[in-house]
Amino acid sequence: MYRGTMPGMTVRGSNPLPRGATERSMPIFMEELDAAGVTHAVIWGRKGSDPNESTNDDDVAELVKAFPKRFSGFGGIRVPLAGEVSRAVDDVEKILAELKLKGVTLEPGFSMSPTRGADDPRLYPIYERCDRLGGILAFTISVRAGEDMTYSNPVAVDRVAGDFPALKIVVSHAFWPWIDQGIGLLFRRPNVSLLPDQYGPTMPGHLQWVEAANTALSDRFLFGSAYPSSLDPKGMVEAYMRLPYREEVKRKIFYENAARLLGIDASRSK
Repeated sequence: MYRGTMPGMTVRGSNPLPRGATERSMPIFMEELDAAGVTHAVIWGRKGSDPNESTNDDDVAELVKAFPKRFSGFGGIRVPLAGEVSRAVDDVEKILAELKLKGVTLEPGFSMSPTRGADDPRLYPIYERCDRLGGILAFTISVRAGEDMTYSNPVAVDRVAGDFPALKIVVSHAFWPWIDQGIGLLFRRPNVSLLPDQYGPTMPGHLQWVEAANTALSDRFLFGSAYPSSLDPKGMVEAYMRLPYREEVKRKIFYENAARLLGIDASRSK
């Protein structure tokens, strides 16, 4: 599977962007997926205060409709300001019921958004509507979320997962650097999965995720490339393949776990 943003979306970072992004080319993007052996990709929409760092939900849906066997899509929800909760709930309704995307993404604390974190009561109507419509709730949470380190601590998502036990939750960036605590969250909450993406191959402590997947939590980790803010898909696949995952665990991380979450036939895994 594959987590990424739309080609052409502006992403800040030190790594050179892949050609599909720099040239804003869907054909090159498809070639990058083919070169990596990616059979199905998740287009991970996002909404922030800066339009240049956001995606359009209609564009995501259009891409999925054009290539339904190649892509699934998540729509982005902007963290609501005061008085905007009903707008955010309407966005969830549009993304899941009208556009028929698989889930919604949210970045509580990112760019110092006005929340106390993922368990802010103002966000609960978003979760309630996502839960009712059967969507996947996807967070992006790591060390850069919020004005201090408490925003990236898994405790807030632990509360959300406990309050919505039937809601499928995925956490991109996997709460780094709170690796032990994030693994503990997986043990406590069976409705949560972690997506270490660009943090997975190299960041300090990353082998703890490998150990957790190789032992008790093999069904709860997902591969993602974080395209285009890190390596191209082939480079990220190769980086993950070099990690000491057991072979049967690799099959789960690269395909089967995500296929189960998305409702895709797992027998299509290569």
